[in-house]
Amino acid sequence: MKSALYLCLFLTGLQVQALPKPNHSNKHKEERPHSLGDHPHVEHKNLAHMKIAPSNAEFAFRFYKQVTEAGGNKNIFFSPLSLSTAFAMLSLGARSNTLSQLHKCLTFNLTEMEEQEIHEGFQRLLQLLNDSQRDIQLNMGNTLFIDERLKLQQKFLDDVTNFYYSEAVSMDFQNSEHAKEEINNYIKAKTHGKFLDLLDSIGKDVVMILTNYVYFKGYWEEPFESYNTRDDDFFVDAEHSVKVKMMYKNTYYNIHRDEQLSCWVVEIPYRGNAAAFFVLPDEGSMNQVEDALLQDTVSNWSQSLEGRSIDLYLPKFSISGSYDVKKLFLKMGVTDMFSNNADFSGVAKNTLLKVSRTRTTRTSADGDCPSRGSISGKGSRESHDRKTGDLENSDCTSGSASCTDKNRK
Repeated sequence: MKSALYLCLFLTGLQVQALPKPNHSNKHKEERPHSLGDHPHVEHKNLAHMKIAPSNAEFAFRFYKQVTEAGGNKNIFFSPLSLSTAFAMLSLGARSNTLSQLHKCLTFNLTEMEEQEIHEGFQRLLQLLNDSQRDIQLNMGNTLFIDERLKLQQKFLDDVTNFYYSEAVSMDFQNSEHAKEEINNYIKAKTHGKFLDLLDSIGKDVVMILTNYVYFKGYWEEPFESYNTRDDDFFVDAEHSVKVKMMYKNTYYNIHRDEQLSCWVVEIPYRGNAAAFFVLPDEGSMNQVEDALLQDTVSNWSQSLEGRSIDLYLPKFSISGSYDVKKLFLKMGVTDMFSNNADFSGVAKNTLLKVSRTRTTRTSADGDCPSRGSISGKGSRESHDRKTGDLENSDCTSGSASCTDKNRK
């Protein structure tokens, strides 16, 4: 079954542009504090995440294209923001061509912004995403697991702590089984038990493991009621179907019909000033929509939404995905950091490092997955590819990059 909806994969990555989402109700409108106008540096800090927004979005779609080319007919599920955050953090210790390749892959143009602004942008973004006052639960964090024999540069340690709120945990990597168990238990706790085994092993030459994790749990603003859920046919292709739990709701949603791409776009809001986009291609239009799924396309969709009463049918599924980031990054021009040409002299003292392995894994639960469903309005009904939802959605992402000592045998 080919994934029907990919846009949900960029939800976290595009929140850099969407947070905070404007509130159009005068009832909740707040005056802008005068102090911000008196302190432009404070205002710059508060808006720093907006400066990296275009680059984060562009990287998301570029990486998505690589995944679709390599994925065949498999479902696709990943968090581009996890990747961009982790490798932006690693770039703090990269130098020379290694740094240039990372910046190019992450689409950061140093003629348009200073390197300091990149990290200030992620700093502010992490503050926004981890805001405990929001109705959705979103926790994103970074952790460095360091072999006790490795001596980090103090500036690198200070910067990853200051900009990325990263924890640094020292442990004995020579006892690899115990270290692996500690790291897996740590990530399990941070992701509320969603990830049980991030690492399957730790190589004998590994001296540092950089991890990033995202945990998201949200409730739809208008929940799908359980009494409207029933068994129905789900067509995995033109000839085969299976029985699934199909949810239904009739209400107003912001939608858009893209006649050029032959698809519907639906925005479904979460509680807490967040929303998800869903793309429903007409039968036979999946490849056309895939090819056009670019930043400008999504921007045009978001600006063309209009409220409309629709009948929404959503099948319940769960999904997971795991990707070898190294293979995909090599195709995107990042080569030095995986070879002996790697220059991470800003990370550690008297140690030549390279990235030996990268991996990202994402899983969802409570009916959060691409599948085929339908939407209808004003008496008409059309079948489309669709993503499911439920009373609540939870998903989490975790990834790791292992750094090895090039001189160790």
